[in-house]
Amino acid sequence: MVKEQGLIAMDVLESAAAVMRVLAHPHRLRICELLLAGKVSVGELAAQLSMAQNCVSQHLAIMRAHGIVSGTRDGKTVYYHVVHPGAEWLLSCIRRHTQPDVGRR
Repeated sequence: MVKEQGLIAMDVLESAAAVMRVLAHPHRLRICELLLAGKVSVGELAAQLSMAQNCVSQHLAIMRAHGIVSGTRDGKTVYYHVVHPGAEWLLSCIRRHTQPDVGRR
């Protein structure tokens, strides 16, 4: 029998898995990467990603529904930003593990 002391609670693992499923899309990861640099509108994201605004809006809606991003309205424009700390951690992990093997054991 495996000791359960120190194991992460199952509800925490389920929540983390849900966030990872949402972020397991290259466009959503890129959107998070851009939003971590500061608040950005849908139009600005669409231009930077060379994607249609409605596609970007759909990705943002999915991420918003899972608490990964949030929007702030300024007049008619909504500026999005990352609110879930797991997004930044995941991108940091991807960067760290896609670097050349210099200095790794």
